[in-house]
Amino acid sequence: MSLKRPAKIQPEKFEFNSSSLEAANIIIAKYPKGKQQSAVMALLYIAQKQNNNWIPLAAMKYIAKFLDMPYIKVYEVATFYSMYNLSPVGKYFIQICTTTPCMIRGAQKLVEACKEKISENENELLKDKNCSWMEVECLGACVNAPMMQINDDYYEDLDKEKTLEILEKILNGETPKPGSYRGRINNEPENNRKTLMDLKNA
Repeated sequence: MSLKRPAKIQPEKFEFNSSSLEAANIIIAKYPKGKQQSAVMALLYIAQKQNNNWIPLAAMKYIAKFLDMPYIKVYEVATFYSMYNLSPVGKYFIQICTTTPCMIRGAQKLVEACKEKISENENELLKDKNCSWMEVECLGACVNAPMMQINDDYYEDLDKEKTLEILEKILNGETPKPGSYRGRINNEPENNRKTLMDLKNA
């Protein structure tokens, strides 16, 4: 559980734009009649993507009306799950996994890179409000540790130097290529190893 406080400064209004509305209606159509409230998580995610990676209170109220459900229930979902941001995180939201496998493989070096390039403090927007970073629990890419997530993309097999390069590209408005930064395809074994007993190539 990740109980979070909404931002102090909130927009007064929110409504889906045309593409978000289309996406929401497609999702709702997948549920049986009368069960549209089950789409609340997906609609919160749509709202977050539309609103520069965070969900204002006005969006929660809008979704509650959209799904004909109590506002408090939408609020409960949004505050419970860690993937929803309730305050601005910037155009690029960087999440550094610091759970045990990533920490053993050097995740602290990735944190150092974020402190140098973005801010000394977690959840603090860069001066131009372009990005922010935070430490998170397991992102499910342990075999490619250490790694980080930027918006929807995973960047894996990192070290401090490669992390700094990725952050530099983001700050220059470029889109770095996601995936392994040691040349692996997905999570294939390194050095062409086929079994755990193949130690000669370890």
